[in-house]
Amino acid sequence: MTDDRDWAEETEDRLLSAALPHASRLGWTPRLVGAAAREVGLSAAEAELLLPHGPRDLAALLAKRHDARALASLAPVDPASLKVRERIRQGVLARCGAAMEDEAAVRRWSGFLALPGNVPLGLRLAWASADTLWRWAGDTATDENHYSKRALLAEILITTLAVRLALGANAAGAHLDRRIAGVMAFERWKAGVKPADAARRLAARLGRLRYGGAAASDPTPAGG
Repeated sequence: MTDDRDWAEETEDRLLSAALPHASRLGWTPRLVGAAAREVGLSAAEAELLLPHGPRDLAALLAKRHDARALASLAPVDPASLKVRERIRQGVLARCGAAMEDEAAVRRWSGFLALPGNVPLGLRLAWASADTLWRWAGDTATDENHYSKRALLAEILITTLAVRLALGANAAGAHLDRRIAGVMAFERWKAGVKPADAARRLAARLGRLRYGGAAASDPTPAGG
């Protein structure tokens, strides 16, 4: 069983490596899987055995590779020596840097995951990447914060990579800093608010909206 698993993992890795140079031309399609299979000497049946969902499985393999690559680049960093916001910043930059090593393929991969039928897959992969980075950062939360942290970071990962692909590294860094600042401000606000206070503020907001008040004048941070 161990030999079979090792063979499968090694062959999946070879398939992915063979596919990446062709991704910009063929797109994230069954044709890409077929071309990669032929290049590594697999039959169509063998490729289907390894990747029963074809390009969707290949997309997951690429995300997993980039997660591992990001962790490798972060290995020299001691997260305990950094503030939480800097841990997240370095983690996101490392993850985006890992993706940009396969930039041409990632552009097609991103478009594939943006298709309506593939959005759930894209969200699952972003969640897994966020979980990987939070674990590297030392997060041990097991309550609802475990989920909220990963949801927030998944969104930051998705949007930062999108900005990096569209506008470059400087714009992505600026976007990342703004998003982290916004999240940290919200977390500070949330930590100091009692549930009853939150309920009263929400009721006040709804009342102003209902009766035409200026909701923009409410100093409560967005998300509350």
